Amino acid sequence: MPSEPRGREIFTCRMCGDCCRGYGGTFVSPEEIRAIAAYVGVDAQRFIEDYCQFSGRRPVLAQAENGYCVFWDGKCGIHPVKPRMCRQWPYLESVLVDVANWHAMADSCPGMRTDVDDAVIRECVARMLERR
Repeated sequence: MPSEPRGREIFTCRMCGDCCRGYGGTFVSPEEIRAIAAYVGVDAQRFIEDYCQFSGRRPVLAQAENGYCVFWDGKCGIHPVKPRMCRQWPYLESVLVDVANWHAMADSCPGMRTDVDDAVIRECVARMLERR
């Protein structure tokens, strides 16, 4: 009998950029704002004005007219300093709250497996989050 999938076996990045498309609300912390602003060569206030939208009072990376993150151009333009939410994808705390979030995210991510038991998904996500 084959063993249950572990960690990265439930997700293989296909480098498609689908996770960078659509308004997903990629929140950016003050530290991330400073790091990304320095990386793109603007001050933090200019970064917020030019590259962010707001979800309530919290800044999120803006969406370009093509529906992708403003930093997506066939690849991530801020990869070395991308926000925590992007670095953790798809191993997000929200999956531990409700595994249905994994299935919803998988609708737009061809690298995410949904053919495994929900308990295995939770276990794998928890393990990957512990490592980060």
